[in-house]
Amino acid sequence: MFQNLDLFKTAMTMARHAGTQQALTSQNIANADTPGYRAQSIRPFADLVPPNTDGFALRMTRANHLAATTDASTATVTHRENSEPNGNSVVLENEILNSVDAKRQHDRALAVYRASLGMLRSALSKQ
Repeated sequence: MFQNLDLFKTAMTMARHAGTQQALTSQNIANADTPGYRAQSIRPFADLVPPNTDGFALRMTRANHLAATTDASTATVTHRENSEPNGNSVVLENEILNSVDAKRQHDRALAVYRASLGMLRSALSKQ
């Protein structure tokens, strides 16, 4: 019964996405000196969420706020173009920022899960 709650599924998907992003970042850093290696990245999690079709869409207050995307397919890995003379496209500064972003996404997923679990416990308690 509780395995099919959408909020828990979303938190799990967010955590998996963050883990995939962290794995790709680690792979990029490990291959920073490999000639011809093309850095890999994954689409942001927000791009993977299907658009809301139940009539409760978010309202945009500015043109650049909540830019909607219509392409919401599965997570895809993309290769970045070469920027070094040896054909390697890894930029360590960017990879460090990607790693921090993945950690924040994972922490956010855990926070959503914990909050949801707390609400579920409150709803089921006898008090």
